Amino acid sequence: MNIDKEIDTRGLNCPLPILKAKKALSEMTSGQLLKVVATDGGSVRDFQAFARQTANDLVEQTTEGSDFIHVLRRR
Repeated sequence: MNIDKEIDTRGLNCPLPILKAKKALSEMTSGQLLKVVATDGGSVRDFQAFARQTANDLVEQTTEGSDFIHVLRRR
């Protein structure tokens, strides 16, 4: 997977990872991939809802240790 931009939101709680992702996506072009690394367990369902509400594509969600990795494709 070719990630175009990555943001680290470790240590931040809801809604900050979503807000930072929203800002990053607004600076990207359609089809680009954004990787968000978070430690907030609630971010899994938060990013699912965010993708539905914004029509951005949630490509992948994985867990690596205490990190939750979310990959979004800009609509």
